[in-house]
Amino acid sequence: MALVTAAVVVLDCAEPEKLAAFYTELLDARQTDAGSNRVEIKGADGMRMAFRRDVNITPPSWPRPENAFQVHLDFHVDDLDEAELKVIGLGGRPLETKGEPGPYEERGYADPAGHSFTLRGARSTAPKQG
Repeated sequence: MALVTAAVVVLDCAEPEKLAAFYTELLDARQTDAGSNRVEIKGADGMRMAFRRDVNITPPSWPRPENAFQVHLDFHVDDLDEAELKVIGLGGRPLETKGEPGPYEERGYADPAGHSFTLRGARSTAPKQG
């Protein structure tokens, strides 16, 4: 039996209810616990996240150096363009649109509270048509 197991990724934010709603929609999750200062969700794939109220938080500023990376999340997607439309529709914003060359295409975003995350999709191996 493992001494330590992964439990919950917790993001500090000013408005946990709003940030939980963003990730609940993005991850097709459900709320599992809520209090006055913390909301927890569980994604369809079992990923658990919580959002803790911190009224004095300074939002991340990536890519600027001050407060740049407080946390970074990666999510795998089948269709980057479709996932990007969902992120933007839910109130997220693009940080970068081109990833580094390699076996995966990545795009960076910020959630409504400013936390950065990456959508990563497998590159197509099929030749381009036309």
